[in-house]
Amino acid sequence: MIRRTCCLFALLICTLACCSSSYAQTTRTITLRMLSNKTGKLIETSHFLIRVDREQTVHANWVTQNEDGTGKLTLPQNASLLLVQATFDSAELVYINCDSATGKGPPVERWYSIAEILLTGIAVPDSCRSAKEAAKFKTVAKPGELVFFVRQRNWEEEFKEDYSTR
Repeated sequence: MIRRTCCLFALLICTLACCSSSYAQTTRTITLRMLSNKTGKLIETSHFLIRVDREQTVHANWVTQNEDGTGKLTLPQNASLLLVQATFDSAELVYINCDSATGKGPPVERWYSIAEILLTGIAVPDSCRSAKEAAKFKTVAKPGELVFFVRQRNWEEEFKEDYSTR
């Protein structure tokens, strides 16, 4: 009886070990550092809008805020491309990502390789400013980290947004 109990216990331990390792392989984690394009300082938020693989579905619940203010993004294993946006003012307005706003038309969606972010990290340049001004806030990303600049919409963009939704 004791031998059988020991065998069952060992089988249970092996099953749990296999299940936990397979769970660990089904998700990947990326650190998000969202910086103000005016100050270069971290904007602490958990209001991120995540899209993967050029799909329209928004996954706002995939990000939790770390103690240092960065975001912890948990992604499914099969995701290969990533688009990140964030909201402000009670999650009603969306920041403009400075990787997509050049002042020459509407912002363009920029998708990033998850494999590249995990391997080397990506620090997105600030295209909302001139190259000389953006150089003041040069950043470096660590492997597993996406660093990007944002700005709030200006009055003209707000007006166009309000007018186009009517």
